[in-house]
Amino acid sequence: MYRMAVYNEPLLNGLPQIKDNTVDFELDGIPESLKRDKSPEIPDLDETQLIRHFFRLSQMNYGIENGMYPLGSCTMKYNPKISEEISRWEEFANIHPYQHFSTVQGTLRMMFELEEMLCKITGMDAFTLQPAAGAHGEFLGMLLTRAYHEFNGETQRQEVILPDTAHGTNPASAHMAGFTVIEIPSNSEGMVDVDTLDKVLSDKTACFMLTNPNTLGIFESNILEIAERVHDAGALLYYDGANLNAVMGKARPGDMGFDIVHLNLHKTFGTPHGGGGPGSGPVGVKKKLERFLPIPRVEKQGKQFILNYDFPNSVGKIKQFYGNIDVCLKAYVYILLMGGNGLKEASEVAVLNSNYMKKKLVDTGLYELPYKELRKHEFVLSCEKLKEKKGVRALDVTKRLLDYGFHPPTVYFPLIVKEALMIEPTECETKEDLDRYVEALVAIAEEDAEVVKEAPHKTVVKRVDETAAARNQVLTWKES
Repeated sequence: MYRMAVYNEPLLNGLPQIKDNTVDFELDGIPESLKRDKSPEIPDLDETQLIRHFFRLSQMNYGIENGMYPLGSCTMKYNPKISEEISRWEEFANIHPYQHFSTVQGTLRMMFELEEMLCKITGMDAFTLQPAAGAHGEFLGMLLTRAYHEFNGETQRQEVILPDTAHGTNPASAHMAGFTVIEIPSNSEGMVDVDTLDKVLSDKTACFMLTNPNTLGIFESNILEIAERVHDAGALLYYDGANLNAVMGKARPGDMGFDIVHLNLHKTFGTPHGGGGPGSGPVGVKKKLERFLPIPRVEKQGKQFILNYDFPNSVGKIKQFYGNIDVCLKAYVYILLMGGNGLKEASEVAVLNSNYMKKKLVDTGLYELPYKELRKHEFVLSCEKLKEKKGVRALDVTKRLLDYGFHPPTVYFPLIVKEALMIEPTECETKEDLDRYVEALVAIAEEDAEVVKEAPHKTVVKRVDETAAARNQVLTWKES
């Protein structure tokens, strides 16, 4: 038997009068093992204390609204609030995927038009919005690759080639799809070594996975030759679209010779990113691969939009419904707001910001820039000199950045750069923000080594033991 308070007294001067009236109720059908034997130990707090507690917790988290978030290869850019507002309109938020297509024409139209927009931006012939994230899109790309070669009777194509600068999800996606992964080293300029690629291409090659610009922020200037050699070998060229924020409106993967492309709406097109979601990783293909795309496909018949399941060569569904539609809606709004010229300008400013920061930092002589000088939307510095001179590692620098109120960049990636700092400012930051970040990195490099190696000093949680945390993970939380 449990008791709950009810307040049924009449109003006094317009205000309810609270009295401790209670009513008994039975917990019918609940197993004894699940019933409490005592009341939960919940603190007795007033509203002021409660609000202050949760507001204080919110201030301990860092997001793009707090300041610069320069995670290289992760494109943490500002998400327009109008997109958030529109995604919550009840006309979109309160529909159900099992509704008849005639009752969700607005959403289907949005999906159809977004696919068309993405085709124009990337130079692809068809798109699917189903994948829930970039890695999910990669996996679909590998399934499409397998389906294409099997359809053509070339089942011996079991190898996927990728460069040593590839994102870590690339080999994982290829392996999950059943392929053997072959990694090739970059050349002295940090780009694909075409001669080395030529040596590993064969009738066993299914696909070459490539990011352009790559994770060093370097544009693969030999991309047309690479595409020709891959296609001459009978293989497909796959575009990891994580770095599209560098070339929107300037260059299209389809024009470079790519056959398959995945995009990260949660990176490039102004939708939320981080915390495990939400995300969206649409996949585009050239005409020869369209028949293999997941079902259902959004199509326009006359004046209405439908979901078509009649694709016998499809790889099938890869998500229970049609994609992360609220995220797709936010990207749709972002693209409409920006227009073609706006997307182009976003890439131009992202590249300008990146090269401005890179130049200022390299000119100090405190950080090194391996490989080519010109970078696109991101650049990778090395703290190797700092480590040799003062014993300060890249990890130490990033921990000390927390004391300056900045979110650290990506570290130790790509692996071909020792003590790597991977910085991507995006187009969202002002010159003043970029200068402050540069000044912090310069100050840290000139500080007393012990101060840096023991950082952070000002955060609620001090430096943790990363090795112990990785080996002894606490994956659940239980009330004591």
